[in-house]
Amino acid sequence: MFSEKEVIQKLSKKANELRYKMIELMIDAKSGHPGGALSSAEIITALYFNFLKIDPQNPKLPNRDRFILSKGHSAPILYIALAEKGFFPKEALKTYRRYGSILQGHPDMKKTPGIDMSTGTLGQGLSPGVGMAIAGKVDNMDYRVYVILGDGEINEGQVWEAAMLAGNKKLDNLIAFIDYNKLQFDGYCSEIMDLEPLVNKWMSFKWEVIEIDGNDMAQVYDAIKRSKNIKGKPVCIICHTIKGKGISFMEDNIKWHSIANQGMLEQALIELKSKF
Repeated sequence: MFSEKEVIQKLSKKANELRYKMIELMIDAKSGHPGGALSSAEIITALYFNFLKIDPQNPKLPNRDRFILSKGHSAPILYIALAEKGFFPKEALKTYRRYGSILQGHPDMKKTPGIDMSTGTLGQGLSPGVGMAIAGKVDNMDYRVYVILGDGEINEGQVWEAAMLAGNKKLDNLIAFIDYNKLQFDGYCSEIMDLEPLVNKWMSFKWEVIEIDGNDMAQVYDAIKRSKNIKGKPVCIICHTIKGKGISFMEDNIKWHSIANQGMLEQALIELKSKF
């Protein structure tokens, strides 16, 4: 039996391994969105390798926890996690973004085992998450629904309609993460559509808000653990992260929202390898 400290250390190491394997995937495919996927590595790792109640052998288990990657362009790091958990053979990763593959640029619930909701068009992941959470309440099931949203995508009004409904329905089986890396496709969020005061916004919609460093595994672990004990309201975990986290020349660099210099990806592997 591992201590909590040992579990967090193992999860931190696993997050870095996912980053490494994801960059390998993008080198092979010559395509992908590294920046936002790298910033969300700790969240996805903590969920898939510690918290989610899931069964890779029975991916449609009725009482499983649900996970929605609303920022669907960050799919490659999710694919790595799913393959590591055994939802599909790791060999399938070599087909990423190829014609006919089960692993396309955005998640497809009809093709990829372990995907609970197809996403791609931004701003549309929280709404089905709310629906799943309501269904859990109606059916008297104890699963939880986890949704990761990008900061740029919460410019979309649909997010706030869903947030308002969740708060009014007191959906304490719903946890939303904001990957708040401060950058979106074409610049800083503060210059395009300032999100502040973000904490107050979610609180005003009747959500419990936890604010953390989303690239600190101990804080991510603690926030998820705390969220499971909050009753009577949904939980929003605002994760302050760094776009391109873990690779010096990608960090806080808008050029790496999507694939950039192929040769530099090889350098990225060297940097990540040094952290193992």
